[in-house]
Amino acid sequence: KKKLKLQGKKGKKLAKNLLKTPDNRNNVSLWQLYAYLEWLLGNIEDARKVFDTSLGMAGISGIQNPQFCHLSLLYAKLEAELLINLEGAVESRATYILTKLAERGHYVPYNGQISSVNVLKARKTYEHLVQDCLTENLTSNQEHASGSSHLIGLVGCYTLFQYLTLGIDSAMSVYCQVAQKLKDTDPGQRLNGQHFTTPLEALSLMHVSLLRFHMKISVYPLTPLREVLLEVLKRYPSNQSFWRSYIQIHSKSHNASKARRFFDAITRTTQSLEPWLFAVQLEQMRKKLIERVQREPTGDVYATIPEIGLTNRIKALFEHAIQTENGAHCPLLWRLYICFMVSLGDKAKSKGIFYRALQNCPWTKVLYMDAIEYFPDELQEILDLMGEKELRVRVPIEELELLLED
Repeated sequence: KKKLKLQGKKGKKLAKNLLKTPDNRNNVSLWQLYAYLEWLLGNIEDARKVFDTSLGMAGISGIQNPQFCHLSLLYAKLEAELLINLEGAVESRATYILTKLAERGHYVPYNGQISSVNVLKARKTYEHLVQDCLTENLTSNQEHASGSSHLIGLVGCYTLFQYLTLGIDSAMSVYCQVAQKLKDTDPGQRLNGQHFTTPLEALSLMHVSLLRFHMKISVYPLTPLREVLLEVLKRYPSNQSFWRSYIQIHSKSHNASKARRFFDAITRTTQSLEPWLFAVQLEQMRKKLIERVQREPTGDVYATIPEIGLTNRIKALFEHAIQTENGAHCPLLWRLYICFMVSLGDKAKSKGIFYRALQNCPWTKVLYMDAIEYFPDELQEILDLMGEKELRVRVPIEELELLLED
């Protein structure tokens, strides 16, 4: 914790020094990072001052600028996360930020009051701007990173605004309408400087995030989130954020059949390695849950959740995964497989998997380091293997023994 605090201070100092230079004084991205850093460090009031200062630079054209849209969206999201529930959300600071963005006037810091007329005007402004930006994005024949970024920022602001003022159903309606129009665009289009494959993927991430947030502060069924995840994972099977959300909602479920069928279907239709990795993780999480329950003194619970061959299923998943072209050359997959077998106490099979891993990933030094940890009796043999592969040993074993003796 002390180290993190020290790094935070260094980061603040660096950000301040950068913002003092003439070239960076109007750098919106840098102001945004500085404000976000203050917020993460727990300095909420200081962060608000930085956010307000940076939004004051927008002038009357803030909503037309993708950077200011994303800045306002981040600020509003952080403020919304402070809400305990949606009561009074219409008059919250988050709603004020999004309303002021749509007014196209000079930004004035929040004073606790929001005009209902301004809220209605802001809703109309967002609606028209999103439609215009969406039309421009769909009719463009070339890749425009700024246009796509602007669309993402606008839709993000509009949906959050609708959520805070009208509720979750209105926000979901906006997402669904925009997503329906974007589904026919080129799925291979990439945004420069972003890891999102398409604007649709970025908006789908926002969609999932908003649903998960709403479920934290309100009573809401799980089905809408599950349906969204099933749809987007079929379209983006390599997106780790979607998979993390998916396994989180299934890890505590006693009915594993649906998730298993879904993983089986996805792995047949994609070459991505992520479905295999997350399928293994989900089964391991379920195995740990069952083992924890079995250790409890209450025999009734023990009888209701049998082990049902999870160990063999995890082994089968690993074997199928390493037989794929991408899996065979993935050091992480081999390391997880070796670690799992070691946890079962099967030393002989663990060694066999280690040597199979070396055949496919001979350049991966961390595999040898793992082997030294798991099989200390085979230290010299592993060092000889490293020498054969011309991998440098940081400290010769003789020197290490002398140091240990001292």
